Amino acid sequence: MGKKRARILVTGGCGFIGSEFVRQGAGSGYDIVVVDALTYAGDAERLGDVRGRFRLRVADIGDAAQMAKVFQKERPAGVIHFAAETHVDRSILEAHPFIRTNIEGTLTLLDACRRQRIGRFVHISTDEVYGEIRRGSFKETSPLAPNSPYAASKAAADLLVKSYMRTYGFPAIIVRPSNNYGPWQYPEKLVPVVILRALQGQYIPVYARGHNVREWLHVSDCAKAVWKIFEKGRIGEVYNVGSGHERRNIDTVKFLLDLLGKPHDMIRFVKDRPGHDVRYCLATARVRSLGWRPRVAFEDGMRDVVAWCLGHRPWLERHLKELTRYWETVYRKA
Repeated sequence: MGKKRARILVTGGCGFIGSEFVRQGAGSGYDIVVVDALTYAGDAERLGDVRGRFRLRVADIGDAAQMAKVFQKERPAGVIHFAAETHVDRSILEAHPFIRTNIEGTLTLLDACRRQRIGRFVHISTDEVYGEIRRGSFKETSPLAPNSPYAASKAAADLLVKSYMRTYGFPAIIVRPSNNYGPWQYPEKLVPVVILRALQGQYIPVYARGHNVREWLHVSDCAKAVWKIFEKGRIGEVYNVGSGHERRNIDTVKFLLDLLGKPHDMIRFVKDRPGHDVRYCLATARVRSLGWRPRVAFEDGMRDVVAWCLGHRPWLERHLKELTRYWETVYRKA
């Protein structure tokens, strides 16, 4: 899709990955409209550095009337769909918000896009739709086998998008990234949880013995991949986006504590997450064929996020009241 001040609509643009996408695209020549419901994990402060270079529409993608108004007014040429409920633990505690936003919200958005006859729709999914893999890596053709309510809701959304491609000739692309980390991540995910709790002098919860393996992708690399796919990706394709940087959770936690100068005896092993996937790993030849490569090394990226968190403690600590209630519910001694 050529720029030429083309108007694009970014759902979830005040979220963690969506905001990085908007920050990268703010000077690119696109006319960017952000749609975000500003739920607990959404924050317009993430876009403070590019204020005035996008427009924000506060709206819920699951509300058909609100979406109809947004599309009638903005008439975007393309849509990049980041908006989602994303945390596995929260989906285990209460799955309904994930069904409403990730499935019903995606369906509402697809219908609005069809009416508008948009030229390109990029749906941001997750590697978790594949389930776990103990050896090797998932290809885009691997079967979907989600193991959590969150992953199931994203897999269902993927299937909806695929059904619209087949049934209506809908111009969509699906992107499945690995675990993202970086600045502005809401402190419910592993990396900011470790950093914030260490700074607060609280124990660091690690599920089981911490042997689950994750593939860590810096958010800036992820957003660059989505831009590349949006501009050069093939309609109807699925693209995995991974870094190749695999680490056991326990090793990631220890590395972060070392960067913070905190002792490893802060770690407390807690009851394992139900249905906890052992390992994720993605084959990425397809996105690399577009000219994308991950640029941020694991060690450099983790140093970057620690430095960012140390410089943004007030933002992290603003969420402590809600997080404390959440942590008390989720983390229990083994």
